Amino acid sequence: MALLTVLSTGGVLACGERAARPAPGLPPAGLPSAGAAEPAAGLTRVAAPGGGPTAPAATAAPAATAAPVASAALPPGIGPTLGAKVPAGTGQLLLAVGAGRESSDSTVVLYQRAGDGSWQEAGRWPAHNALHGWTTDHRAGDLRSPIGVFTLSDAGGRLADPGARLPYHRSPRFVDEERGFNGESLAGVFDYVIAVDYNRVPGTSPLDGQHPEGAARGGGIWLHVDHNGPSHACITLPKGAMRTLLTTLDPARHPVIAMGDQASLAD
Repeated sequence: MALLTVLSTGGVLACGERAARPAPGLPPAGLPSAGAAEPAAGLTRVAAPGGGPTAPAATAAPAATAAPVASAALPPGIGPTLGAKVPAGTGQLLLAVGAGRESSDSTVVLYQRAGDGSWQEAGRWPAHNALHGWTTDHRAGDLRSPIGVFTLSDAGGRLADPGARLPYHRSPRFVDEERGFNGESLAGVFDYVIAVDYNRVPGTSPLDGQHPEGAARGGGIWLHVDHNGPSHACITLPKGAMRTLLTTLDPARHPVIAMGDQASLAD
């Protein structure tokens, strides 16, 4: 797929409700131009409805597992409320399962629909979500990740395109110079990102700042590289897992993410 490059210099970026602070002279983030990759270092909401603990994410992705899923209708862990919001044409589904409503620990599982209509597990990784857990009514600055089913349309990062199938927007603005809630460094957390289509315009760079439902509803919610601590609202995974997702998620299979705490997902 073609690489979309955002030409810019400087600037500091953070996901969730910490907005990007572009350097003077930066072009609009949502208008990437075509270019070759060089080595260097939200809302179309599908729906929002009404666990066991996991280990903190490591810096390298564990080996992906593959196992058949018994139910052809829905992957395990998704109840009828959220399940009804998964589009019929979806062939790839990420399930981000929080350990509890107030927990920042999660597990992310990738499911792919087989030819017979059943769902098969294609990968499983430890992850983190927002500091204060989950909410069905996400607001800017609440430090909670939104519960719901959302499409996945665009990707990007500071590093060169690893072979992503989703449109990939590369920019040096994918950087965070602050520190995490545990004092950890955030260097490299935006090397790879996938935008969650919560209060954003699909088809634009993850850096795009448009919020169709208004700024009060928050935005800038991504999947990105884990930093061994909770996020503002994003879902964070090991770097190897992000590479796997970038090279696996296929727009032709209409990928979505179902995210929330275990009880809410199963409702």
